[in-house]
Amino acid sequence: MELSSNQIMFIVFSAVIVMFSILTVTSRRILRAATFLLFVLVATSGIYFMLQYQFLAAVQLTLYAGGIVVLIIFSILLTSHISQKFEPIGWKKSVFGAIASILGIVVCVTSILQYKFQATTQAAQEVNMKVIGKSLMNYGENGFVLPFELISVLLLAAMVAAIIIAKKSKKA
Repeated sequence: MELSSNQIMFIVFSAVIVMFSILTVTSRRILRAATFLLFVLVATSGIYFMLQYQFLAAVQLTLYAGGIVVLIIFSILLTSHISQKFEPIGWKKSVFGAIASILGIVVCVTSILQYKFQATTQAAQEVNMKVIGKSLMNYGENGFVLPFELISVLLLAAMVAAIIIAKKSKKA
């Protein structure tokens, strides 16, 4: 069986996502975990580009990989916890984590295998960027400005609160 270049790239992106996801949750250093998360998010945008979802890929890169990870890294640097090491995980947490992971894999695989995927004969619809842009900037029905602004304020408040709490605990 010969693999096409798209299949090879999908395998590479998938392997990067799985490998760095595992490294993200198992790393004991917080800055390394944030860096591994960045690689996961960039590889996810690579899959979006492969699927020709350029808008989603751009949002993934700018908002998540560019914004959230930089915010996480700056908050780590501002709170002076760059050298912080998480405590080793006990065997009980490891066993329960493994059980939860295996159950999640079983649920995902059975859901995928039970779903009847059918090819469509309809041509792909062209994505109209003007419609997407107007929806993002609209505050009325089917608009996304209000939820976006609420989430922005919530993230800002959470980050300010985390920095204040971290600075207070350092002085005490």
